[in-house]
Amino acid sequence: MNDPRQVHHHDGPVFNGGVTNSQFAWNNETATQNQQLNTAVAPGHEELATLVGDLLRQLPRAGLGDREREEAQSAAEEVLAEITGPESPEPGRLRRSVTLLKGALAPVATGLAAGTAVGAQEWAQSTIRALTGLV
Repeated sequence: MNDPRQVHHHDGPVFNGGVTNSQFAWNNETATQNQQLNTAVAPGHEELATLVGDLLRQLPRAGLGDREREEAQSAAEEVLAEITGPESPEPGRLRRSVTLLKGALAPVATGLAAGTAVGAQEWAQSTIRALTGLV
């Protein structure tokens, strides 16, 4: 069996895959780089973006365990990615992400989460109702 030949490139960086939203300065000790990624919310989804942004800020105080909080955060980030992406939101994917998010909030809304903070149950219930009305 032959070992693959190892190739060294000393003239610059080599990328063996897609590179997006990145900046590189090669052999330049004085480079200053700035990058601003402004993603606009898809028309008609502004209220959903606001609701999910608020949810992400309040989530650490909801009383979920680490794993459940991470799942809720992941679902919320999927919703935001879908409505701020470069293409129009795919309705089926958006509904699935919102459903996952509502499911992650259900233990707080029903009072089953062990560390549920005071007022968190009402917050989760109203958030689930608002999510249901928006998607």
